[in-house]
Amino acid sequence: MFKKWTIRILGVLTIFSVVSLSAGSVVEVEAATKKTEIIVSAAASLQDSLDKMALLYEKKHPDIDLVFNYGASGTLQKQIEQGAPADLFFSAGDKQMNALVDGGLISDHKVLLKNQLVLVVPSNSNASLTTITQLTDKAFKKVAVGQPESVPAGQYAQQSLAAKKVWDTLLQNKLVFAKDVRQVLSYVETGNVDAGFVYKTDALTSKKTKIALTVGPHVHKAINYPAGIVKNSKNQKEAKELYSYLQSKEASDIFASYGFLLP
Repeated sequence: MFKKWTIRILGVLTIFSVVSLSAGSVVEVEAATKKTEIIVSAAASLQDSLDKMALLYEKKHPDIDLVFNYGASGTLQKQIEQGAPADLFFSAGDKQMNALVDGGLISDHKVLLKNQLVLVVPSNSNASLTTITQLTDKAFKKVAVGQPESVPAGQYAQQSLAAKKVWDTLLQNKLVFAKDVRQVLSYVETGNVDAGFVYKTDALTSKKTKIALTVGPHVHKAINYPAGIVKNSKNQKEAKELYSYLQSKEASDIFASYGFLLP
C-alpha cells in the first residue's frame, strides 16, 4: 500500500516538474523572441522605399521590429509635438524638421534625400503641357494638391503656382485638396481630377498616371528629406543604429532605385 502511494506521489511530482519545466521553457522562448519596436514617423512619399528597406534591415537585425507611421509631414510633426510615440522622424520638408529641432524635440538630424515636383495626369489623358499656367485652360476642370498647411508637396505646388501668378485663379475654381501626396495620386488615378501635383518618386510607382510636366526647381524651395532622432525615444541606441543605416550605401541604393536624389 505504501509503495503504491509512493509511486503515485512520485508520478504526480514528475508531472508537475515537467509542466514547470515546460512553462519555464515557454517563458524563456518568449523572452528570447521578444523584439524591440522602433517607430518611424515618415512622409507618405517614402512608403515604398522604406517598406523595401525594412525587409533587409529586419533580416540583419532579427531583434528589431520596424513600425512605420506614414502621413503628411506636417501632421507627423504635430503628433510628435503632442507626445505621440516615435523614435525617428523622416520628413519631406525642412520646415517640419526645423520646427521640431527648434522645439528641442529632435537631436541628430540630416538631409538624406532630395526629390522633384511633377504634374501627373491619368495615363489615358491626351493633355499636353509645357507650363503649369496651362492648368487655367478649360481642359482642366479639377487639379489636386496636398493641403499646403500640412503637406510639403502642397506647399511646393502653391509656391510654384504663385510664382506663375495663377494660384489665386486656380484656388477659386479648380483646386481639390488632399491629406497627402498619395491621396493626390489616388485622385488622379481614379479620374476624380484631371491633374495633380506629386513627387516624381510617387509618379514612378503608378501605372495609372503619367508625368505631364516636371516643375522647374526655380519656382519653389528645395525639396529636401531630412531624418532625425526623436529625443524622447526610449530606444536611443537602436534609433541611432537605424539612423546610421539610412545613410549607408545599401539604403541609398534603395532610395535611388525609387527615384530619390542624393544630396
